[in-house]
Amino acid sequence: MSNLPCIQSRVLSAAGAAHGFFGRVGGVSRGIYASLNAGPGSNDDPADVAENRRRIAAALAVAPENLLSVYQEHSAKAEIVSGPFAGDYADRPQADAMATKIPGLALSILTADCGPILLTDPRAGVIGAAHAGWKGALGGVIEAALEAMKSLGADPANVSAAIGPCIAQASYEVGPEFFGAFTAPDAENERFFKGGQGDRLHFDLKGYCASRLALAGVRTVDILPQDTCAEEVDYFSNRRAVKRQEGDYGRNLSAIVLRA
Repeated sequence: MSNLPCIQSRVLSAAGAAHGFFGRVGGVSRGIYASLNAGPGSNDDPADVAENRRRIAAALAVAPENLLSVYQEHSAKAEIVSGPFAGDYADRPQADAMATKIPGLALSILTADCGPILLTDPRAGVIGAAHAGWKGALGGVIEAALEAMKSLGADPANVSAAIGPCIAQASYEVGPEFFGAFTAPDAENERFFKGGQGDRLHFDLKGYCASRLALAGVRTVDILPQDTCAEEVDYFSNRRAVKRQEGDYGRNLSAIVLRA
């Protein structure tokens, strides 16, 4: 890894996975995108985004074209990846999870409050990544990522996972309709909410994702403590940008790569 600032998971590192959770520091973008905006779907200068992604690729010791991002849509779709994507970002597969067993491919997730989840089964030589916002997590994107990994020979019991920097419960205020969406299918999901002001509640996205991983058979899960909404210097945040009516926002990038 280069000296580009990023966070690493002790669990993924112990499993031998090359990875990084990158924030907003160390890039060339300006204004509301300053500075390491890795999101080609943003309205940032495409040349600046490309340079930021080149720096991240260099930090992961992969070619820029091997830093792979799917076209995320808050779905439960997973893509099995065997090589670099062709075409522009809009032409990429529409999915929110990836899996591969090909060395040298960096599976990356773009977030700005949603949960980036990186996964590895070192015994099978399979890695995965998932973009878990509330909609994707509720809809099954975590399980889709694991199913894709299983199709390549992974065993959830041997998988180590890390839930990266995302919005924390203290910052995640929601309304009663949100509470209903989670408790209608499973009343036990009430445990991921705590009271706020009036009818407002605070949702524990990290805890909910960890529970879905455990129910899917993953025994080793690392939950990183960073709060993207509260930690403005280090992370981009959609919720913060919306509150300030900024019109757009940068994207944090999290990636995992299988070494040869």
